[in-house]
Amino acid sequence: MTTVESSIGTAPTGVAAQRILVLDFGSQYAQLIARRVREQNVYCEIVRHDITPERIAQHNPNGLILSGGPSSVYAEGAPLPHPGIFEMGIPILGICYGMQLMCEALGGKVDSHPAGEYGRAICKVTQTDPLLSGWETESEVWMSHGDQVRAISDVFIPLAQTSTCPFAAVKHRTLPFYGLQFHPEVTHTPQGALLLDNFLKQVCQCSGSWNISDFANSEIARLREEIGESRVICGLSGGVDSAVVAALLYKAIGPQLTCILVDNGLLRKSEQSLVVEEFTNHFQSDLRVIDAEEPFLAALKGITEPQEKRRRIGHTFIECFKSAAETITDAKYLAQGTLYPDVIESGAAPDGPAATIKIHHNVGGLPEELGFELVEPLRDLFKDEVRKLGLQLGLPESIVWRHPFPGPGLAVRCLGEVTKERLDVLRNADVILLQEIENAGLYRETSQVFVVLLPIQSVGVMGDERTYENVAAVRCVDTDDFMTADWSRLPYDLLATISTRIINEVAGINRVCYDISSKPPATIEWE
Repeated sequence: MTTVESSIGTAPTGVAAQRILVLDFGSQYAQLIARRVREQNVYCEIVRHDITPERIAQHNPNGLILSGGPSSVYAEGAPLPHPGIFEMGIPILGICYGMQLMCEALGGKVDSHPAGEYGRAICKVTQTDPLLSGWETESEVWMSHGDQVRAISDVFIPLAQTSTCPFAAVKHRTLPFYGLQFHPEVTHTPQGALLLDNFLKQVCQCSGSWNISDFANSEIARLREEIGESRVICGLSGGVDSAVVAALLYKAIGPQLTCILVDNGLLRKSEQSLVVEEFTNHFQSDLRVIDAEEPFLAALKGITEPQEKRRRIGHTFIECFKSAAETITDAKYLAQGTLYPDVIESGAAPDGPAATIKIHHNVGGLPEELGFELVEPLRDLFKDEVRKLGLQLGLPESIVWRHPFPGPGLAVRCLGEVTKERLDVLRNADVILLQEIENAGLYRETSQVFVVLLPIQSVGVMGDERTYENVAAVRCVDTDDFMTADWSRLPYDLLATISTRIINEVAGINRVCYDISSKPPATIEWE
């Protein structure tokens, strides 16, 4: 199966011609760097760490950012960049491991730090430079490293230091190369956004004019030209991602779009009717609903391992979708709502240094025999960018701001074996949670809210009788980009109301817990 890539990920045109490439050396924060760059209205994408100069030239970037990573530059098998990138004359910003790579490649020395340095540190500017324009003389930064540059060659000039790191920031004497031992992309470095903006605007000469409106117009035109007179099938799930994909395609090709909703029995309460109503109100194209609860539950019978659940759901989805698609004889393309975080967390770069965190329902897994070319117009966007795009396309806020729902549905929130009975318990608890969050006026204030049904039972007392029933966990998080997240500080009275209603109204649950884990180290979903 081939993939029709987004225009902003292929040949650059218009404002998207100004771009930054992030070379990923295995950091799970490489995507956060890209997100921070885009916040400065400069388009950015992540590429393999060993991308060749020839391939870089095809992207025609204004600058390169070398990400952090878990390796030591002197270790056997450590991911290294192509040495030719330092001969291209393109501005480079190395962050943590990326700085160490650059300094060692150009004559410096990297070694382990006696104690490592993790957390906040005070960085003192020792040399004025456009990169640090507007910075206070002393500023808080975030460190996370066991190695550091111990000596720099004559080609580098130190710009800043901390009490334990003499080369917290450096620059090349003649080339537009900079290195930072700290992480400007995290919020724990308060002036990090200013530093990145200085690198983009002053060093890389980016205008900062990329925006989602330009993407919408160029992507609609590109899709219209690419698809021509062919028909496209789009899988609807009820979530914002698939809705925005459908809206984008509808703008581009109108009646050539056919949408399929596979009701896999893993949807939330009344989900099917809600999707049909929303689709009918906002689109005038073909919608087909497939009732597939039975084959999905059969495929999941006895399965408890999370990745195996996802694999079986993906396989069953393909079979059901394939059967439905075979009735649409003139279809050539299949559209999916894959986002950039999905691509990154699924280990998008083959043999790349980043770990696969989980298998995403929307990434890969579609066999060649399905016979479609894959259209993923959102695969270069983050969640908040997708929401902006949805509003730009005229979708109502009720769709655009709907909380995310995982592709595998409630199967990854029903820990342990998935059965219809356990799913019904979960649905009834989940709808109560959403009602109370909405009643409290917190639906837009929170990013994602849901209930997880745990594979354990606990002892309780109800009506003076002993019970031994299910435990439910409430998960509520706040996030800007879904790459990092923190648990929501819900009012105690609201938590008490949620717990009381779930225990009193949902047969089969006698205990409710609240998840106070951040991402990382936890993920937002439990499986």
